[in-house]
Amino acid sequence: MPLTKLDSTAALIVIDLQKGVVNLPTAHPVGGVVKNASTLADEFRRHGLPVILVTVTGTPPGRTDQAQSTGQLNRQFPAGWADLVPELNYQPADHAVTKQTWGAFTNTDLAEHLKTTGVTQVVIAGVTTSLGVESTARQAHELGFNVALAVDAMTDRNADAHTNSITRIFPRLGEAATTQEILGLLKNKTGPA
Repeated sequence: MPLTKLDSTAALIVIDLQKGVVNLPTAHPVGGVVKNASTLADEFRRHGLPVILVTVTGTPPGRTDQAQSTGQLNRQFPAGWADLVPELNYQPADHAVTKQTWGAFTNTDLAEHLKTTGVTQVVIAGVTTSLGVESTARQAHELGFNVALAVDAMTDRNADAHTNSITRIFPRLGEAATTQEILGLLKNKTGPA
């Protein structure tokens, strides 16, 4: 099903479009993902809607088979890892969130910030689809936000994981749309333009 509407109090959440993450191999060209997310951020700002830019600077606690096999336990990230890609054009009115887990709500001020500003719907973009994006979408849905997922403004390191999230998980959490579909709904909104 396509995205039915954008709430008048929608916010854009961009997950982990930062220098360290976008340099990792992905299933889809990350340049297109960055371009679409940046376009959405510019348009949300132009319409006076909140933009939340999320970065990750740590890994979730706890042992996993993958972390043990890849030697990523207690991983330290290099300098500049969490710097946002410049295409996002960070603005003073944007809300920055730094997370240590996959989901952007865990141990951050994101839920409080959204509720304080009256947000009822979140549009989510970024990387990776099956981890940061999906975890944030699950948390947003559980907190009662309407969720929209900008499917051409996200990618994963694994094509099968990306497809699984989009086809099997996202329909249970919200509504999926392309960047152009979201922009079309923004264009029809009233307010600053």
